[in-house]
Amino acid sequence: MAIITCCRCILSDSDYPEIKFNSQGVCSICSIYDEIAAKEIKTGSNGDASISKMLIDIKTWGKGKEYDCLIGVSGGVDSTYLVYKAKEWGLKPLIVHVDNGWNTELAVSNIKGIISKLGFDLYTYVIDWEEMRDLQLAFFRASVVDMDLPTDNAYVAAVFKVARERKIKYVLSGHNVVTEGWLPPNFTHFKYDIINMKAIHKRFGSIPLRTFPMLGVLKGWYLFNVAGIKVYTPLNYIEYNKKKVKQLIQSELGWRDYGGKHFENIFTRFYQGYILCKKFGVDKRKSHLSTLICSGQLSREAALEEIEKSPYPSQELFEKDREFFIKKLGITSDEFERLMAEPVKSHLDYPSIMHWYKRLRPLGRAVKKLLGKSGKT
Repeated sequence: MAIITCCRCILSDSDYPEIKFNSQGVCSICSIYDEIAAKEIKTGSNGDASISKMLIDIKTWGKGKEYDCLIGVSGGVDSTYLVYKAKEWGLKPLIVHVDNGWNTELAVSNIKGIISKLGFDLYTYVIDWEEMRDLQLAFFRASVVDMDLPTDNAYVAAVFKVARERKIKYVLSGHNVVTEGWLPPNFTHFKYDIINMKAIHKRFGSIPLRTFPMLGVLKGWYLFNVAGIKVYTPLNYIEYNKKKVKQLIQSELGWRDYGGKHFENIFTRFYQGYILCKKFGVDKRKSHLSTLICSGQLSREAALEEIEKSPYPSQELFEKDREFFIKKLGITSDEFERLMAEPVKSHLDYPSIMHWYKRLRPLGRAVKKLLGKSGKT
């Protein structure tokens, strides 16, 4: 059967079997992007109003305080630019970096450049390495697609933990629609599914997770609806062109490119650049490039040309990362190849909140409504 590819982006039914196409040949992923963009992107006068309100809220609350907000940074484009804008807006953020043990030297250098040039305070949250290693290896052994879920969840959990400990109400996030869009479900898994995380670790892990930061749905609901933490995504309120932003932060902050989205982390680079493609048949670049097409930042022709290139910047780097990955996880080359050859499993083959998530949503709305009537926020 012939592969059907979207006429707007570069995703096909071989990438996402459940993809649908309208009568014009545009895929359902593009339609979802358009829906999200219409809802979340506020530029022009609407964006100015959103930024103005955000700054008034943060500065009013932060008057007389050491910090008026918190920003998590990875050393990548989005978080670096967000910190740059925070300086321009006259904010007083505490900069938080979550170290999962896989930082590239380039990421560390980029973060140091941000701090030295902009004069903000940096707090580094270091995840216990043995727990991080054990959980990542458990996900590899579970043969599930989203091996980056432990890091992604821990990053958010750690940021909010620091915010609560420092009593900082406002958190600024670098998440944005125009470069991140919406991933096909078979590319990833629900990032707040700590039931899935714990189940996989219980099955394949070997040590207790005593300090590992986790953030589930209920805790997240509590943080936003009871504890009162407020998250802003200001990159959705301004004109955000990734190519131009890269040029700006390179010029102003001495930032250096790392060659791929989230490639500032060695685990993520090897996972996205090799394991996802080889074991799961998922090339995440297709989604990232398709998002840039939808946001008007890249032509379809340029995306098709880019996707023909190797996911890895060089063969030499791949071989170096493979050796480092195996050594750091504490496995042998033979075990690595055996795990790569294991049949792929769904996250839903293990206990997961997704089995009963729909049942929780009405309860959450009812409790939120009750709290609203009682005057709590």
